[in-house]
Amino acid sequence: MRFMPAAPAAITLAVLTALGGLHPAVAAPAAAGTSAVSTVGGTLNVKLEKVKLPNGFEVILVEDHRLPLVAFNLWVHAGPRNEAKGQTGFAHLFEHLMFAGTRHIPRGQADKIIDAAGGTDSNGSTDFDRTNYFFTLPSNQLELGLWLKSDMLGYMIDEVDSVALANQQDVVRNERRQSVENRPYGIVEEALYQALFPEGHPYRATVIGSHADIQSIKLDDVKAFARSYYRPNNATLVLAGDFDPAQARRLVEKYFGPLKAGDPVPPVNVAQPQLTEEKRIEVTDRVELSRLDIAWHTPAVFRPGDAELDIASHVLGGGKSSRLYKTLVYDKQLAQSVQVQQYSLSLGSVFSIEVVARPGKSLDEIQKIVDDAVAELATNPPTPEEMARARAAIETATLSRLEKVQALADQINYYNQQAGDPNYIGKDLARYQAITPAQVRDVVAQQLRKNARVVVRATPGEQKLAPEVPTPPAPTKAAQGERESMNPDVAWRRTPPKGGKAKAPVLPEGRRLTLANGLTLIHIPNPGLPLVSATLVVRAGQTANPADRPGLSSFTAGMLQQGTQTRTAQQIADEAAALGAAISSGAGRDEARIEASSLKRNFPQTLALMADVALHPAFDAGEIARMQNQRLAALQQQREQPPAVAAIVANRVVYGEDHPLAKASLGDEAAIKATDAAALRQFWSTHYRPDQAALVVAGDISADELKALAERLFGGWARPATAAATVNTAAPKPAAARVVLVDKPGAPQTALSVVAPGPKAGTPDAEDIKVMNAAMGGLFTSRINTQLREVKGYTYGIYSAYTMNRDSGLFGIRGSVRTDVTGPALTDMFKEIDGMRAKPMGAEELNRVRNAQLLALPGLFDTNRVVASSYASEWAVGMPADSITALPRKFAAVTANSAYKATKTYVDPAALIVVAVGDKAKVLPQLEALGRKPLEIRDPQGVPVGVTAPSMPASAATP
Repeated sequence: MRFMPAAPAAITLAVLTALGGLHPAVAAPAAAGTSAVSTVGGTLNVKLEKVKLPNGFEVILVEDHRLPLVAFNLWVHAGPRNEAKGQTGFAHLFEHLMFAGTRHIPRGQADKIIDAAGGTDSNGSTDFDRTNYFFTLPSNQLELGLWLKSDMLGYMIDEVDSVALANQQDVVRNERRQSVENRPYGIVEEALYQALFPEGHPYRATVIGSHADIQSIKLDDVKAFARSYYRPNNATLVLAGDFDPAQARRLVEKYFGPLKAGDPVPPVNVAQPQLTEEKRIEVTDRVELSRLDIAWHTPAVFRPGDAELDIASHVLGGGKSSRLYKTLVYDKQLAQSVQVQQYSLSLGSVFSIEVVARPGKSLDEIQKIVDDAVAELATNPPTPEEMARARAAIETATLSRLEKVQALADQINYYNQQAGDPNYIGKDLARYQAITPAQVRDVVAQQLRKNARVVVRATPGEQKLAPEVPTPPAPTKAAQGERESMNPDVAWRRTPPKGGKAKAPVLPEGRRLTLANGLTLIHIPNPGLPLVSATLVVRAGQTANPADRPGLSSFTAGMLQQGTQTRTAQQIADEAAALGAAISSGAGRDEARIEASSLKRNFPQTLALMADVALHPAFDAGEIARMQNQRLAALQQQREQPPAVAAIVANRVVYGEDHPLAKASLGDEAAIKATDAAALRQFWSTHYRPDQAALVVAGDISADELKALAERLFGGWARPATAAATVNTAAPKPAAARVVLVDKPGAPQTALSVVAPGPKAGTPDAEDIKVMNAAMGGLFTSRINTQLREVKGYTYGIYSAYTMNRDSGLFGIRGSVRTDVTGPALTDMFKEIDGMRAKPMGAEELNRVRNAQLLALPGLFDTNRVVASSYASEWAVGMPADSITALPRKFAAVTANSAYKATKTYVDPAALIVVAVGDKAKVLPQLEALGRKPLEIRDPQGVPVGVTAPSMPASAATP
């Protein structure tokens, strides 16, 4: 997976027809707005066509007109399962190389073309059994997308040379450092798979591979892998979205039909390992909390036993209603978290239980409870209620995956490869309905035996890594004879096809009304699928925290699900699970929110549960004590994560000591211990009031249905007679520009947060700022990421963003770089900033980055949850009702001069504060060489080293 920036939050952000050729009868396009997903005879179904070209290439057409978008989802049926010995990580490295250019698309241009066309979700990923490549484009760019995908598959090998290979080896090794070595428990998961699978098994090394193997890959290896696996007879493309199937078939034949088939791909026949005794592994890692991992070999995907174990995973660890959560996290408070999974794969699956212990708690005690729970399930079947909850969760999750056209396309590809039937969805859900509790019990007894498992116990300590593999100097020039071709060149491929007539971007419109008690109601209809999402947002975020109670807003929000006047915490969890509903609560900078999603048929009960949680919290003393322990452990976990530490320290420096946003959202240890029922209830009664709240609902629900539900469930929420409390809106008083280093001995990377105050929400030039930032550091193709990743290979990804709050704002550039190039990476970063300030963007760059904002808008609002959350965010910061629907007009108005003015106004390199979290011994000399002053050392809380942190006021020191 290539690391990509997250979308802004507020824009924030069957009938299966097997065909032997491309000449079936033409079906009339579906009516506008219709979905390919339907229910036929009570069975979920996706209307699709599967076509196979003479060269073996498969295309699956899913006509879905909910949005003017087309998802392109290409699966190459090769992954680590196809790697040769000594080449771990090869399939994933090849995924990266697929973006390095083709015969007709120069290196780096494919991503820019996608940006300019308004593409979203552009990326690739590698799993054990496959590699996929995907993006979503506006529907008028169907031909462009097929041109891009066909050239990647057929002509990528023409352009890969030693320069491109060396660069992506650097990038992938940075990804390994970031996702394995510098991430808590990354090496623990690797140790688990190395214990489960013997030498030579393709799943042994996990997907990322080792430094030694990644660095050892030669150009000849890349060519051989392409010849074997990257051929049309080993790939499937799913097109899902708003297109004419007849036109799509013609274009698929044009672009993919001429590609030459390769030799038949030999089947992978690897026996699943058989463990006959328990393996126990002890691992030390740079973590704060110990962790227990237990894993078993289990039946392959869609084989007998696979679905039974999926249900067992829900019973044992599927959320707050599960057995292990109730015992370990809730009742005994031994664990911080529990995760249980049946990871279904083609060569044999893995069933795993992962438990993170609370500080000071015994892994022996935790393991005994886990063992007892598994033994109990192997003896006595799940209850009818547990079976119903598991099935509800699976049904909701399955349908939710079909909401987004790209996820729909990927699911179809998954079924096509793993089940041999792209429209397997109805059969997939049916197998869960057919399973009996006794079958779950019997499969657990057969598969989850003590003598057939691996147990890994991770404890805090020294991280032991393989010997360092040097990064050799990268070649600057390809040697002669490095390139070869698999397909003949044709002149017409050299020109990108022009798009059809573009449809004007139309965004989901939220209609506002106000209930008698002052509650704002925002309705965004979306009848495409029987799903509904709701967000109740309250202006009770971090800025409302009392000075002596940092973290109180998020503590209060977290407590809402821990019991009401009529429901206990466990009753809330059980009821949500029975509905197949997802309910969460939390607090941000300006607001607190409760979010819920469910099937349409269960939405009234889901909203009733949300209303009870919001309006009638119990703030029980026992639950407060549980939450205190959980939050204290979470504070320790933050210290494990260098990017989180960098963000916390940066906020403290940039906002100044007295600003509420200077503190971590969790607060600190003293404030957590000091929080009691009185403080929580006072905060809730002061800030949770209907005239300071909005209920935002998006999905398959009419305005009349919603209003009736809202009146019934929220109409009795009394509006206080007193005026709403004011919050701390003072402008931040940041420290002057400086360099701050937080020591993390032995860290293989340096986590960077380069920050400064920024504009607040509602600034009239917000769209100029966003377009400017897209060019500078916001996009994958931005200047900063291109230079530091694609040119220098210093990082897996580094991005800039503006966070615009109600009364303040923040600019930040964030990412992790290889330890030994921390200084050069910062030097290059500041050069790119200086370049942005030197002159306005040229027409080509401006059009590309502006289109990446403007034309991508429909793709950024493609699920109910995102739409509801985005409207909630806009309301929370005081934006007008049309702030989202006005975005196309505002982005279209951005010019090179207006974007340049935003650069000069809002990007001042001299004012930037650099926070670096890394190995002081290696990083400090590099930071000193930069010459930026002052340079200071701080601890992970942001306190200057040698300075005692201020104590809590006496009034807040005790509960």
